Amino acid sequence: MKERKQLNIDIGSRIKKSREIAGLTQERLADLIDVSVQYISDLERGVVGASLSTIIRICETLHVSADFILMGREPQGSASSEYSRLDYLSSEQKEVIHRGINVLMDAMMQTNVYTPTSKKPD
Repeated sequence: MKERKQLNIDIGSRIKKSREIAGLTQERLADLIDVSVQYISDLERGVVGASLSTIIRICETLHVSADFILMGREPQGSASSEYSRLDYLSSEQKEVIHRGINVLMDAMMQTNVYTPTSKKPD
């Protein structure tokens, strides 16, 4: 068995986390980025490293930043990463999410937790 490097283990762990958040199986991710399932498995376990072109394809497919995959830096205050996860849902599922957000926003407004403004909070 190959010796695993800590960097590969860390990157693999973040790829796995991102894949699971996106709701994809190893098989589906492998298909989307045109690699083998075994490669995805090895990558997520830190057995192998990834080329830059593979990292780029993974980031684009999973809608995550290379900064997160490579360095573990989470984006601060960005709703775009959460919003991009909706791409994997059906129209019906997106409608459920939309209704849920509306219910939460209405509840927050009724309890004075949220007051809409024309300016985004800092």
